[in-house]
Amino acid sequence: MALHTRGRILRVDLTEESVESVAVPEAWLHRYVGGKGLGARYLYEELDAGTDPLGPDNVLMFLLGPVSGLLPGESRYAAVTKSPLTGGFLDSYAGGRFPETLAGALSDHVGVLVTGAASSPVRLVVADDDATLEPATTWGEDAAATAEAFPDAATACIGPAGEHRVAYATIASDGGEHHAGRGGAGAVMGAKRLKAVVARGDPPTGLDELREEYADRYRDGDTGQWLRSSGTVETVDFADAVGALSTRGWQETTFEGAGDVGIDAVRSSSLERDYEGDDERGFRVETDAGETIPRGATAMSLGAGLGIDEFDAVAAIGETCNRLGLDLISAGNAVAWAIRANEEGLIDRAFDFGDPAGARELLTEIARRETDLGDALADGVDAVGQRYDGDDLVPTVKAMELPAYDPRGAQSMALAYATSDRGACHRRARTVEREVFDGGWTPRRAARAVADEQDQRSVLWCLVVDDFVGDVFEDLGAAWLDAVGLETAGDLETVGERIWTLTRLFNVREGVSRADDELPPALAEAPDGPGSGIDPDRFDAMLDAYYAERGWGPDGRPLRETVERLGLDEAVDDETRLATTQP
Repeated sequence: MALHTRGRILRVDLTEESVESVAVPEAWLHRYVGGKGLGARYLYEELDAGTDPLGPDNVLMFLLGPVSGLLPGESRYAAVTKSPLTGGFLDSYAGGRFPETLAGALSDHVGVLVTGAASSPVRLVVADDDATLEPATTWGEDAAATAEAFPDAATACIGPAGEHRVAYATIASDGGEHHAGRGGAGAVMGAKRLKAVVARGDPPTGLDELREEYADRYRDGDTGQWLRSSGTVETVDFADAVGALSTRGWQETTFEGAGDVGIDAVRSSSLERDYEGDDERGFRVETDAGETIPRGATAMSLGAGLGIDEFDAVAAIGETCNRLGLDLISAGNAVAWAIRANEEGLIDRAFDFGDPAGARELLTEIARRETDLGDALADGVDAVGQRYDGDDLVPTVKAMELPAYDPRGAQSMALAYATSDRGACHRRARTVEREVFDGGWTPRRAARAVADEQDQRSVLWCLVVDDFVGDVFEDLGAAWLDAVGLETAGDLETVGERIWTLTRLFNVREGVSRADDELPPALAEAPDGPGSGIDPDRFDAMLDAYYAERGWGPDGRPLRETVERLGLDEAVDDETRLATTQP
């Protein structure tokens, strides 16, 4: 691979049916690197405040990093757009065969930027640093069937949920084994009538010694050994043990059936292990809907979250989500909301916690908007809660449903969820993995830990590093950027802070303020069983400390001096209101 070759981007206008290769501004490459960073810069530049996420003016990007396809672990790509669920910034990531094939198809490009909307369903075929539009013959098919239609290529596609613009529809790759899941990028794709991106190309080669060095670090490290032992499924056992497992629609923090859907159940049911190179990853199991690889979130959101203690049933519900193209975290919360609303008499639906058949039936109704309840739930828990007067049953942040790590068991996670740039997300900062062993943190320590992890993740997502392999990138990828000759504007910690602040500026321009970072009311309530609710005053102290750590004002808007220090004054526009006072 030649030095620093990914300096262009393919712009696809679906309305005009045009494809153009254009240079990425050189300064942007040094300031924002690739992946999340470049996506945030393009999104801020391209969109006006108030742009309809499902309108033709929204932008959808499929982005790589400067060393995509060469890194150890599972190759990934970033889907970046304005979220139809939250109305704010969205970056979502998926792995598998598609991103490495896309990296081979685009040797000179950092990705594809899609605007407009097609007059009829299309697919985008990417090969040899170019792209062509073709009619989408698989419109109406699920994610698995769409992938099967292109056995000689790798696909990123939507299922029925994306076609029907469900606010948490995913973009599925590898036939539904991998998903750019949270926030509804699949709905944006559906609104543009873009069924699939089909990539053809041989994965890039090079930097073999560096790759092997980092691969060895990963294999010898704690994360690599943990994944080889249990994949991510053991997270349900961990969360249950520390009292941080959301159960039965956020009413409890432990689940008596955790062992029946956790790692032991998966091991006994699995056909084989899934691999990334020589590294063991998830467990492949058979369901009546087809083979699937359940992740930790499957057992947590669709098992404990719905009170279902039969592993086979949980795996089948997960595969239903995979094929329909539904984010299983939001989907699990949507079903949990419906069960609780039924218990409260807000709706009339005859099913309960522990009912897998009822859950699968409702998920199909959501994905295809087949019933009034399914249609309402398709717009997210916040929307359905307002419609049926049940907006305090399931917690959300910026309209995104929380993952099943219950922050009442590790309160720094409440701050991580509240301040996440894309809405409630455990991948921006996973402080639960440390706080539970330290006996609780002061507000200042929680704020610093959350901000540091958010910045570090932002850098790694510019390179689009495998989340788990990223744990051994102590230099945040500096050696890799040196290897391809890409110099950054400032050290990598500053790059991460710059990108996190830019996504905040985007959200501020869309109207986000401190009110959107507040503690969800449901989390102030004590759960049944062990644990207590989160004290709102203590949470406010954490949030104040976080804003101070970030150099933002007391209303959550970045200070002008922070913007200037990070070199973002060249980006910020007059529509974005900055803070003028210190917190």
